[in-house]
Amino acid sequence: MASSPARPALTRLVVAPAAAVAALIGFAAAPAHAAIWSSSDQWGNYTTSDNYILYNNIWGSGAGTQSIWANSSSNWGVWADHPNTGGIKSYPNAKKIVNKPLSSLTSLTSSYNVTVPSGGAYNTSYDIWDTDYDYEVMLWVNYNGAVGPLGTSQGTVTLGGHTWAVYKGDNGANQVFSFLRTSDSSAGTVNVLPILKWIKDTKGWWGDETIGDVQFGYEITSSAGGMDFRTNSFSVSSG
Repeated sequence: MASSPARPALTRLVVAPAAAVAALIGFAAAPAHAAIWSSSDQWGNYTTSDNYILYNNIWGSGAGTQSIWANSSSNWGVWADHPNTGGIKSYPNAKKIVNKPLSSLTSLTSSYNVTVPSGGAYNTSYDIWDTDYDYEVMLWVNYNGAVGPLGTSQGTVTLGGHTWAVYKGDNGANQVFSFLRTSDSSAGTVNVLPILKWIKDTKGWWGDETIGDVQFGYEITSSAGGMDFRTNSFSVSSG
């Protein structure tokens, strides 16, 4: 479960100057050419020319250091050094605002290509919210280490071009529907709309919600010693 920008109060971490220095050292692992934007701030964010929002989003307790860099919405990455302890530390992501009711959406697709570490504990995931932040839909495309979804198993389903293990839960603030790909993927295209309509029409778990944010990033639990997460391409298209 990733945090929503609407709830920054969930986090109490303040990055100390020494931690910021460590993050900048880690940032040297980014591309050799200078990125057009970078930040080691807890809530560092940047809006690209094509209106995607990049967000460092260090929201969990016990976090270490983390820096984010970007050249565009489809070329960005994160260096993170979070301790080998339980609990989600961060969800650095790129966000596209859709702001359309499900009933008026005729298409919603996304493509991605990532390079992720072989160690650590994390998932690479979409985090899709309604505009009221009452519902959260997570699509895990790959994951590693001691991580798992919130809630109870609802079986498997094939939607949007992939087969998913489905979980349904509640974190006390919102409903969470998690879809975990049954085969990891570092690149691909997801037809998101059939998944959202399945939640509404087949399961009846929500109504005609207005889809707000489509986020994509890395929900990091641990990355001790410093690890790179890179987005080589990413796009969201809706109609």
